[in-house]
Amino acid sequence: MRKAEKVKFVIDTLNEIYPEVSIPLDHSDPYTLLIAVLLSAQSTDKGVNKITPILFDRADNPYDMVKLSVEEIRDIIRPVGLSPMKSKGIHGLSQILIDKHNGEVPRTFEELEELPAVGHKTASVVLSQAFGIPTFPVDTHIHRLMYRWNLSTGRSVKQTEKDAKRLFPKETWNKLHIQIILYGREYSPARGWDLEKDIITKTIGRKTVLAEYYKKQKARLK
Repeated sequence: MRKAEKVKFVIDTLNEIYPEVSIPLDHSDPYTLLIAVLLSAQSTDKGVNKITPILFDRADNPYDMVKLSVEEIRDIIRPVGLSPMKSKGIHGLSQILIDKHNGEVPRTFEELEELPAVGHKTASVVLSQAFGIPTFPVDTHIHRLMYRWNLSTGRSVKQTEKDAKRLFPKETWNKLHIQIILYGREYSPARGWDLEKDIITKTIGRKTVLAEYYKKQKARLK
């Protein structure tokens, strides 16, 4: 199967499994999405969604957020982990939004990545899901699957993003990156992987990955 055919197979299969998708982080506007995505670093969406209602009940905009101290923010978000860094980031970026952007979330990579605790992936998600700007945020699931599907070398997240943008049509990016994440969690996880349920990898997967999988399965049966 040629690479173009693989790309079409991925898109068609994911559209069949996940015809409608939405980002799994609860939010109501660009600011609350920005905070939720920041909180999701090295945490689960489920864990973040338990914390954000408490935080946003106190402050769901930068003006109210800066009225809280860093310590107060940290106490609320402590369960999601990395709370010292995240609380400083939330307070700091909220102040910058007020001082430089009239309290609004900016719409460019450059301006978003200038904010404390906001990296390229967080900026990509916000631009994609809050403003509909085509981006291709790459998380661990996408990085893993692009390698398994032999669509990227797996050398780095940056390279995986570059390959994804080169291979997939721009108009699919904002939906597709969520579809791949959902598929990775449900059918192609890093642990407890059952290839028989993973139709995409089973059909177009990298030969070395498939060979390693079957080798491990055979060893378990001995």
